[in-house]
Amino acid sequence: MTFATLHALHASIGRAIEDLEGIYRERSQVEPLDYPRLEDPYYADGLHSAGQELAQRLTHEDPAVSLASKRVVAACGQLSATVSKPGLSIAEAVHAAQLTAAIRFMEAAHIPEILREVGPQGLHVEDIHRTVMELRPGGLSPDPAVLTRTRLAHVLRALATAHWLQEVAPDVFANNRRSSYIDTGKTLQQLRTEPHKKYDGANGIAASVALSGDESHKFAAYLTEWLLPGTRAGSLMVDAKGGPACSSGGAPGAHGSANGAAVRYAAPFNLAFDTELYFFPWAELPENRVRLERFGHAMHGTRYWWERKDEILQGFPWADLAPGSVLVDVGGGIGSTSMTVAQAYPHIHVVVEDRPQVVEFAPASWGPEYASLFESGRMSFRARDLFAPWVPLASGKAPDVFLLRIVLHDWKDEESRTILRQLRSAAGPDTKLLIGDMLLPYACSDQDPFVNDYAPLLPNLGMGNIHGYLMDVMMMAMTGSKERTVDEMSNLALSTGWKIDMVKRSPGSVWAYTTAVPV
Repeated sequence: MTFATLHALHASIGRAIEDLEGIYRERSQVEPLDYPRLEDPYYADGLHSAGQELAQRLTHEDPAVSLASKRVVAACGQLSATVSKPGLSIAEAVHAAQLTAAIRFMEAAHIPEILREVGPQGLHVEDIHRTVMELRPGGLSPDPAVLTRTRLAHVLRALATAHWLQEVAPDVFANNRRSSYIDTGKTLQQLRTEPHKKYDGANGIAASVALSGDESHKFAAYLTEWLLPGTRAGSLMVDAKGGPACSSGGAPGAHGSANGAAVRYAAPFNLAFDTELYFFPWAELPENRVRLERFGHAMHGTRYWWERKDEILQGFPWADLAPGSVLVDVGGGIGSTSMTVAQAYPHIHVVVEDRPQVVEFAPASWGPEYASLFESGRMSFRARDLFAPWVPLASGKAPDVFLLRIVLHDWKDEESRTILRQLRSAAGPDTKLLIGDMLLPYACSDQDPFVNDYAPLLPNLGMGNIHGYLMDVMMMAMTGSKERTVDEMSNLALSTGWKIDMVKRSPGSVWAYTTAVPV
């Protein structure tokens, strides 16, 4: 009975909120602790009361809070899907790309930084428009006939309607909690004089928004044309050249080796950007330098949505490693995740490996407070081809841990096997492989339950975990790869000489740290 299901979903929301309230009540100290309000911005470098700081930590770092909030989102999503008119739901879903475009515009126009400086009273669209125009770098000022005050107001109002800003009075807009997370903490003067340093020292969320709204948004639009070439109808640039030869190509040399060999239209990304290069060699082209650096900062931002900020510390027994143990962060970018380990466990030496173009700028991505880590040698970078044999460290000692965080999801199974085999060949008998990636549960009941029975919610918590499944499709569009299920990851590891020994993840989270051992 549908009404019975609706009542059950309503009750599920109530129980989850009661759980949240109970957690916050138990953790209250001097003053009663409330859940953060959507209307209140939270700036990382702002002044906050002890209660605000504690509420912030609970919201982002407490596994029980995370699970309860996912249950609320899952039930609300399922309730909405049940009661909303199907036609209206379809219209909202297929037009969701417009919201992505609006959020990207908000970040690129520095709207969160502009609104931060004026506070909760907000700013009239005329003043926002003037500031946006003033902040554009020389020679890149928008055409005032295109970026008009009216158009700006309409974009901002769409964002406010979707709870990404507040319209506090007609045509007056202010930040809310969600938009404040996109703030980089840079002053307007800093954005005027050094716009290229916008993401330096920030939490990476703004860079992630820019990456997702730019490259990801564009190549996702070509998923159907890639999977069903007959739907192109002459709309692609590549059609003028005779059309793409979609192949199952993906020889390691195309993406991972120094020769930069090309693979012909291996993914929707290639169609969108009219290139035969894989994403990373393409990003390393001189004309894409800004995109490459932004990608490094964006990976830092993933710690705030894929996993809890310091989840890497609970994902492996780091304290059990002997003094002088070596962690090799394979394909680690600027070292965002392994930096957390290095700071928490001084007895561990960290070596971050990535392509030469990334290693070149990686140390400079960190502020002066991290200088001692690099100067002491406890953390270092070295260039490496993921697909080439692993070059031993100067000590000749096999690494104690290989870390592959959000690396395997970049690659199809064939390429992933090459990466894993190279590491298996370099491993010692006690070397551990730690994989940080999503492990996606089925959307139906399974013999290995993902969470306790929260019926009538979907067994994978539905909309509470939708981001993992959107990422799955995004990786397909980016490189032809995927996020994996537990079985897929286990079979992949075993086929290359690694056996999964342990999977650690927070209750209800699709993100996992998976430990494998040599076999």
